[in-house]
Amino acid sequence: MDNTIKPFKVHVSDADITDLKQRLDLTRWPDQIPNTEWRYGAKTDYIQQLCDYWQHHYDWRKHEARLNQFAQFTTRIDAHDIHFIHARSKHANAVPLLINHGWPGTIVEFLNVIDPLTNPEAHGGKAEDAFHVVCPSLPGYGFSGTTQREQVDTLAMAEMFAELMARLGYEKYIAQGGDWGAIITSNLAIVDADHLYGIHLNMPFGYALTEDPHEGLSPQEIEDVNAMSSFEAMETGYQKIQGTKPQTLGVGLNDSPAGLCAWITEKFYTWMDCDGDIESVLDKDELLTNISVYWFTQSICSSTRLYYEVTQNARLKFLEQPVTVPIGVARYPKEVMRFPRQWCENVYTQIVHWQDFDRGGHFAAMERPAEFLAEIRKFRALVCD
Repeated sequence: MDNTIKPFKVHVSDADITDLKQRLDLTRWPDQIPNTEWRYGAKTDYIQQLCDYWQHHYDWRKHEARLNQFAQFTTRIDAHDIHFIHARSKHANAVPLLINHGWPGTIVEFLNVIDPLTNPEAHGGKAEDAFHVVCPSLPGYGFSGTTQREQVDTLAMAEMFAELMARLGYEKYIAQGGDWGAIITSNLAIVDADHLYGIHLNMPFGYALTEDPHEGLSPQEIEDVNAMSSFEAMETGYQKIQGTKPQTLGVGLNDSPAGLCAWITEKFYTWMDCDGDIESVLDKDELLTNISVYWFTQSICSSTRLYYEVTQNARLKFLEQPVTVPIGVARYPKEVMRFPRQWCENVYTQIVHWQDFDRGGHFAAMERPAEFLAEIRKFRALVCD
């Protein structure tokens, strides 16, 4: 087995950048019924504006250089290349922290929090708040490259990340995640429990044990449960196609940057706490850097195959046996899945921290970086000190 860890630098060729701009220039745009805004899906004129900016004003080289400010590496685990940022703190007592993104996110989600985590004194923290940060691209996503076999699911990813942390020499660590990252992290709490101080989630999972699922819930929790039902009914079309026919979808998204932009941007619009204005939370550059990672690595089809793997064979170990490691929870009001605490306690037996916030949505580290940092620091103090 090759345990080699190799340095990595992001570099996209000039030819690929030119190709992107040419494809954007040749986009054939659909019509849209007047005054329907985002109700039918991505709002065409906004996607046109975003793609025009991508073609004429967005500077990939600037953001490539920013990515390369962080030490990056690749290593091969279970016949798959794993790309990761490894940002070590100068502080000897820093706690190792594994942070896991989801879909349609990438490592770009965490760029604004990595330095504050590793160098806390420069960002309002104390030396004892320091972390060694490990931020992988999920297998099949971004710079980890595409999946080449079946069953690269959340359990397989958890096992790969357990091996990654061991390979880096970390005997004990905290793991954090949202979206797929929350599922991977929850599986990790089963397969690598002995090496975890605890896990922190911004999208924990749960289920009711009572015949009436509303039994014992507060009015707000009942509202949250009803909202999840509405989400399931109206906002999961992407799950259905990605969970059944991802390869068909991939032909279009891998070929059309405008199509890819619409597919991903609509999710940011819907899942963020942005009051209908994406750019009140993320500017065009942040949004397009995340999308560009999918485009230049040609990993969008591979990323959606994760939905197929989990739909066909879930292997969610954390729903089959209790998660007993300490867990911290940050819940944001616009998160797409807000399970009541008593449901979550049926999955996670040792919830040591639970914080509900007034603002924020699905992409916690991007939307609310200061709160995200404070949360991780609080959780560290609870489980490591």
